[in-house]
Parts: sequence; C-alpha cells; structure tokens
Amino acid sequence: MNNREFPRRRKKLMDMMGDDTIAIIPTAPVYIRNRDVEFSYRPDSDFYYLTGYPEPEAVAVLVPGRSYGEFILFCRENDPVMETWNGRRAGLEGAVSQYGADDAFPVEDMDEILPGLLENRERVFYTMGNNVSFDQRVLGWVNQVRKRSRAGVSAPDEYVSLNHFLHEMRLYKSRAEVAAMRKAARISAKAHKQAMQVCRPGMMEFQIEAELKYVFMQNGARDPAYPCIVGGGANGCILHYTENSSVLNDGDLLLIDAGAEYDCYASDITRTFPVNGQFTAAQREAYEIVLEAQAAAIKKIKPGNHWDEPHNAAVKILTQGMVELGILKGKVSQLIKEKAFTKYYMHRTGHWLGMDVHDVGDYKVEGEWRTFESGMVLTVEPGLYLPASSEGLDRRWWDIGIRIEDDVLITDTGNEILSDNAPKDADAIESLMAHGIAA
Repeated sequence: MNNREFPRRRKKLMDMMGDDTIAIIPTAPVYIRNRDVEFSYRPDSDFYYLTGYPEPEAVAVLVPGRSYGEFILFCRENDPVMETWNGRRAGLEGAVSQYGADDAFPVEDMDEILPGLLENRERVFYTMGNNVSFDQRVLGWVNQVRKRSRAGVSAPDEYVSLNHFLHEMRLYKSRAEVAAMRKAARISAKAHKQAMQVCRPGMMEFQIEAELKYVFMQNGARDPAYPCIVGGGANGCILHYTENSSVLNDGDLLLIDAGAEYDCYASDITRTFPVNGQFTAAQREAYEIVLEAQAAAIKKIKPGNHWDEPHNAAVKILTQGMVELGILKGKVSQLIKEKAFTKYYMHRTGHWLGMDVHDVGDYKVEGEWRTFESGMVLTVEPGLYLPASSEGLDRRWWDIGIRIEDDVLITDTGNEILSDNAPKDADAIESLMAHGIAA
C-alpha cells in the first residue's frame, strides 16, 4: 500500500472527529493455536487501515491539534534477544521513520502516558466491546484523569464509537485500495484455474485446497482471506463447509469458495465445476440458471441503484428457473412473495468486500437500502443448493450444490468485475479442464 495513504486517512478521520478529541485504536492480539504455538499474525483491520503497522502489541493514538504531533504509536521496542528468537521489530525509531508516527513510546509505558493525553479532551473515540480487558484499561485511564479535577484538569465525558466514521471511510476504496483488491482477485482467479486444471476423480478435497494456497503464495499472497471451502458433491450444499476432507467422486460437482488476501485486502471468488471435467445434463441446467441469475444481479450494480436490487434480480431468475426445472411448483410471483426459494437459496446475493471478507459498511441508511456509489466493492454470489435430503426433490437434482461468486467494483458509469479472469462459462470450464487432464 502506498505510504501516502495512511497520513491521508488519519487526517480525514481527525477532521471528522473535531477539536478536543482523542482516538485510541489497538491492534489485534496474538492468538494461541495450541499450547505455546501461535496462529499466524494479522493486524486489526481498522488499526492497519490508519497506520500500515504490521506488528502485534501496538496501539495508535490520534490527538487532533497536539503541538508535539497528532499521531502517537505505542509499540514494542527493539530487543536483540527477542528479535533473535522471534524476528525483527521496527522499534520506536522505525515507528517514526517507517510508519510515520510523530511520537513513539514503549507499549509497556502506556498506563503512565495515556492518562496525560486524555487530559482536557472532551470526547474519546474508541470502539467498546472488541477487547474487554482493553476496554477496562481505557475506562481506568479516564477515571485517573477525573481524580485530578481539583487540579483544574478535565476528563472526557463522552465515549464515541469509531465505527461510524471509520467504517464509512473504509466503504469507499481509493485507487491504491482498488489496485490491491484487483491484484488479490487476479491471484485468486489464477488459483481457481489451477484447481480446475488439476482436479481429477479420486483426489481429496484438501489436495485441491493445497493447490489454491500454493498459487496464492507463489504469487505474493501470504494467506487466504478466509478458510477455503472445497466441497465435492453433497458437501457443496453446506454453505460454510471447511473440513475439506472427503474424496472427490466421479460425476459430482466441486464447489470452491476461496480468495487470496493481498496487503490486507481480500478477494472472494466461488466457482463450481464437474470433478471429471464434464457437466451432466442436470448439472448444466442448474448451473446455467445460477449463471444467468448472477448476470442479472451484476447488471443492477451501478451508481444510483440500491443494495437490494441485485438480490431481487437474482431471486427472480432463480425462482423462475426452478419452476421451469420442476424443482418448485407454482406462480413465480407468488413463490417469491412466499420466499419459497429460500429452501434452495437461503442467503443474500452479496456483501461488502475490502480489508475484511465480510467488510464494514452499513447496508441501510436511515432505514432505507443503501444507494450504490463509485468506489464501493461488493460480491455477487447467487447459488442453488439441492441436497438429497430435500423432501420431494427429484433424484436427478440430488446433491447438486452451485454457487458462482465474483468481486465487483462500482465505477462512475457502471461496474468492473475484478475477478473476471476466473472462468465461469460452462463450455470454457470444460475446455480448460480437458486441457488440464490431457496435460
């Protein structure tokens, strides 16, 4: 990410906060996987959005109008012994020279320094509830300042969640953010193509997952944006299936929902294809309905339309298609009114996408669906899930699970599909898989 992005974001946030305020933004803690083994570290999205600082044990403090500098970073000091064991640290000097802090202090000194920064500030911008123990520390610092009222020191008397301002900022992507998301999507599309080319009956789902992660890392994405979903056959009908432990059977479909994270920005792509490289007649009929529903939804994504329009367009096509295939019976308009489609399509058609795979941002404003604007990014992911356990479902549809998902940027004149490099036309998929199998 361009280093000019972070000061610009901090200034914009402080302008919205106003004078006599202070913001406190801790990063994510380190989580233990088991015993003394840690999960791979990833900073908190709000914290990283404002600082670009990747290390744990850090807290950013923004103090508008502070004469000695408005951006303070509490972080780990350099420690040759610890760095020999666990890796390099930026230290206090690096926090200033590399990450643009005006001042940097040891994180261990926060209890001594932060109460002084709170003095004579009217409002504290801090999001409660993410970390209960840190919440108590913030309350304790404010109470320390209150005890000094007889000395003429005033304490903040209002707590304001950062979410409203900060998450509204994150909803609109800058050019640098779009570039990172475009890169993440291209890497992910490459991985999905690789999965199609190597897939064969008899492989394990986790072997396909390994191919995805290999391509991610080979192309500069250190981690997936979320646990990969690799579901063959009946497993494709489980929306958040992540066991990835079954054999891929000849004649089944394989649903892969997987996206790379690049520079802390997510991609989120789903493709569904036949394990053996050839759709059956029933699989293709169902697949074409989902593909048509996605196209109808994407067509509705443009400035001026509202959030619910793509979903409504997808639902109409899916319901109409299920009636034509005999999966649902009745009048399309009535079935939609009764939400009969939710038996086989039970989720929304998309979500915001950004630093988090289910990104921040309100879907409704003052009770009304949000209007699309340039710079927003969302997913479009209609699906059909037809498990064999469904009562009254004809056998030819059993265990067909299909989802097709792309990442879509709203532009001034319409939209751009960031993940368009991942094949989704049925003939194109079969052609690619035939080439892969022959190779």
